[in-house]
Amino acid sequence: WFWNERFWLPHNVTWADLQSTEEAAFPQAEDLYLAFPLAFCIFMIRLLFEREFIAKPCALGLKVQANGPQKAQPNAILEKVFTAITKHPDEKRLEGLSKQLDWDVRSIQRWFRQRRNQEKPSTLRKFCESMWRFTFYLYIFTYGVRFLKKTPWLWNTRQCWNGYPYQPLMPDLHYYYIVELSFYWSLMFSQFIDVKRKDFGIMFTHHIVTVTLITFSYVTNLTRVGTLILCLHDAADIVLEAAKMANYCKCQKLSDLLFLTFAIVFIVSRLGIYPLWILNTTLFELYEALGNFPALWVFNVLLMVLQILHCFWSYLIIKAAYKAISKGKVAKDARSDVESSSDEEETVPRSQAPHSTIATNGTSGANGTNGYLTGGTCSEEH
Repeated sequence: WFWNERFWLPHNVTWADLQSTEEAAFPQAEDLYLAFPLAFCIFMIRLLFEREFIAKPCALGLKVQANGPQKAQPNAILEKVFTAITKHPDEKRLEGLSKQLDWDVRSIQRWFRQRRNQEKPSTLRKFCESMWRFTFYLYIFTYGVRFLKKTPWLWNTRQCWNGYPYQPLMPDLHYYYIVELSFYWSLMFSQFIDVKRKDFGIMFTHHIVTVTLITFSYVTNLTRVGTLILCLHDAADIVLEAAKMANYCKCQKLSDLLFLTFAIVFIVSRLGIYPLWILNTTLFELYEALGNFPALWVFNVLLMVLQILHCFWSYLIIKAAYKAISKGKVAKDARSDVESSSDEEETVPRSQAPHSTIATNGTSGANGTNGYLTGGTCSEEH
């Protein structure tokens, strides 16, 4: 019942019609199993890239700070409260702990702040993570552009549906799809050990939608439009990760410039090109060419969910860009590199806080990237 042809395929098309032959290969559902061992390989390559051979030596060469936040002094009573009860004690509990330990309330607040900060990853770790994503996005985007510039559907989206669903699967397209799917599967699992961010739930939803879209479009041979979506989403993520690396290296002017470039690329691609180019062809041109079948609407619903996420992140980007222009500095991103354990309290008055920075994480839809930000001049917390 799951593979009912009336759901997945246009009228008068069966799965038998799409079986690969010696003359032509078509996407097969079992091909997607390749993504799991490849995702594991990508994850292992990432570990070697980040921790041993490339990212870490580059970070140390660029004098990226390797030490994490200052550790709180050992205290068994406060540690028990922190781990078993609350990381943010209220006033009543603070007063009780003050009497129990004979500490003043401010000292206890400082201890909890240091203990929360202690769980944050070091700048070195975040730089390595960003460098890995930057390298992958740059590679896969370059590959996608080189592949797509030879295809007719890059310039005429109606070609996505010419001859559908009897469109042979090209080896380059198959490789592109499987590598992208493997990467997002690796992100799905590594997100639980990566730097924890406040929008963990939103990004996890984004990864689920992305993996579902890639899988769904491959099984139904909607791969031509799928390649356009993948390439479009990878473009902004490259600039995003570059901005983060510049920020971690304390190259503030370069970081600001890259962030503003990222904001322009993201908004143009996700709020301009995506709806006018991608959604237009899947909602209207596809319907005109093939008529109506249930899988078509499921595909479009997933694309619309992606667009809702684009709108949410674009709002945060525009908000930060507005503050950057009005205050003459780029606002800090509350999307990506502010960890879920981050401390909202400041150790210095707001008027004395250092120049705020950006740091973000995209995907893609496709990423990635992924993104993005709200602002305010606040103390460094990345």
